[in-house]
Amino acid sequence: MSLRLGDTAPDFTQQSTIGEVHFHDWIGDSWAVLFSHPADFTPVCTTELGEAARLKPEFEKRNVKIIGLSVDPVEKHGSWAADIAETQGTALNFPLIADADRKVSTLYGLIHPNADTTATVRSVFVIDPNKKVRLELTYPASTGRNFVELLRTIDSLQLTDKFKVATPVNWKQGEDVIITTAVSDEEAKTRFPQGWKTLKPYLRVTKQPVSV
Repeated sequence: MSLRLGDTAPDFTQQSTIGEVHFHDWIGDSWAVLFSHPADFTPVCTTELGEAARLKPEFEKRNVKIIGLSVDPVEKHGSWAADIAETQGTALNFPLIADADRKVSTLYGLIHPNADTTATVRSVFVIDPNKKVRLELTYPASTGRNFVELLRTIDSLQLTDKFKVATPVNWKQGEDVIITTAVSDEEAKTRFPQGWKTLKPYLRVTKQPVSV
């Protein structure tokens, strides 16, 4: 199955380190990040899970839940969690799905035969409260994921959902944004009373709007 942006994230029920997870119910009214790992006790993924655990408070500030997935059983997850705490200095503090039957991996298209016929690729899905896929990234086995970039992207998604703006290259929270071309200058006067700078008719830069 190939998921595209805007698709409904497939629902599933699967065992995890916190017991049985009913995915859509677990997400509830939050955003979610689902990220997969080829197997337990893989070195790059060990560092990633430690970093995700360390950054969990930052995800929570944004109303985001995080959940990992590996194709190994729950019993192995427990041993791996001990290694993560020992080597990364942060204990696993979010659920890790045990996808031994590859059910979730199949639903989310995580088996790429040209990369590996059995192990899952290392993908990330950002899912909004409407259970829609808003971001999908797939990394090679040798390259660790950037969780700070995930937070940056979530900041952008949440901001642009609320206001008629887009975020430019390398944008970070608090920096200037772009008024979308769907907004006329007349409408922009109401939406952006602080004004804007017109670089081109299609490129208008303004201060980041602030939620009231």
